[in-house]
Amino acid sequence: MSSTASGKNGTWRNWGGNVVARPAREVTPASVDELAAAVLRAAEDGLKVKAVGTGHSFTSIAATDGVLVRPQLLTGIRAVDRDNMTVTVEAGTPLKRLNMALAREGLSLTNMGDIMEQTVSGAASTGTHGTGRESSSIAAQIKALELVTADGSVLTCSEKENPEVFAAARIGLGALGIVTALTFAVEPIFLLTAREEPMPFDKVLADFDELWAENEHFEFYWFPHTGSTNTKRNNRSAGPRKPVGQFAGWFEDEFLSNGVFQAAQWVGRAVPATVPTIARISSKALSARSYTDIPYKVFTSPRRVRFVEMEYAVPREAVTETLCELKAMVDRSGLRVSFPVEVRTAPADDITLSTASGRDSAYIAVHMVKGTPYRAYFTAAERIFTAHEGRPHWGKVHTRDAEYLAGVYPRFEEFTALRDRLDPDRLFQNDYLRRVLGA
Repeated sequence: MSSTASGKNGTWRNWGGNVVARPAREVTPASVDELAAAVLRAAEDGLKVKAVGTGHSFTSIAATDGVLVRPQLLTGIRAVDRDNMTVTVEAGTPLKRLNMALAREGLSLTNMGDIMEQTVSGAASTGTHGTGRESSSIAAQIKALELVTADGSVLTCSEKENPEVFAAARIGLGALGIVTALTFAVEPIFLLTAREEPMPFDKVLADFDELWAENEHFEFYWFPHTGSTNTKRNNRSAGPRKPVGQFAGWFEDEFLSNGVFQAAQWVGRAVPATVPTIARISSKALSARSYTDIPYKVFTSPRRVRFVEMEYAVPREAVTETLCELKAMVDRSGLRVSFPVEVRTAPADDITLSTASGRDSAYIAVHMVKGTPYRAYFTAAERIFTAHEGRPHWGKVHTRDAEYLAGVYPRFEEFTALRDRLDPDRLFQNDYLRRVLGA
């Protein structure tokens, strides 16, 4: 196990560039036993412990001035169980590597988010999700997990073994211990047909319930300062496979969605008055297209333009009202918003602190490009989201505290009681967890 002290070059920054930490030391365990030993040593030294994946959270959920655990040696698939259709994977494995490995085995996750650079444990622990009428988040596909707790114990958790820990630790926020392995439900690999097309904002809202009901996976992006959206519908297909052509994929996904979009963001940041015009042009740049491919090549997209993000889950029945209020706010505010607003859905699940816990949910995500002032926009958006009992994504910018969160999560006290039992001395505490969970 490597261990490095944090000095001039020991500063850790997240992907979005809005969180900085200076840990006292970093460790890179090569086994679960080494990780447990590092946890015990940190406790002896009076240091807090946090694990960090690829830093794709926009909150300080992984930040620490104590011991920063990097899991890049805890990677790879431990086992594939075809009888039970599960795969057990080390916690530090990037989703990208998992998706590719599963595809080689003729297997796939049922659903996933649109970014696959995160580690599996980081994505699950913060509640990363995709969009789905019936299929839920990454965490909801977990069948078992392995957890190193504050006393160095290694717990195996499932519906049958330590079920109360399993109910919470699938989205554990790093507050209950350090996840070292996850067992996911998988299925034989399948094909999805994606249909992407522009659609007026008013039509999407008027037809939202129908679009949601008729498609296995529906999402859309609204371009602020316009009445335009780009919609995406993913549904299972019998085939044949018809992937996006090499040139078309490069032109739309790289040149337009990343290259030209990045240049437009630079212009908008330098001259904010140009943003509405750029938005109108951008909303018309992408044309309709359809393609059929294996799941991770449809669900996920490259994200090379760095940004900062806030996302809230509101009750699904409140999504159109919330979006109307958001659009009205942007229109009258004088704000210049250059990044599209993303809208997705998820069915209710049974995970204690899942943003979809106990209720069908719709997710509304607002973004600003890295380096652009975002607080005024996010503050105004958050006021709207919280008026609809919104639940903030644990890994994205928000200002909510334990008092608010206890009011929107019926099982909040169940989670904090479990935390009291597993980590009474708050070895895994940091400023973020102190704010969202209480002391």
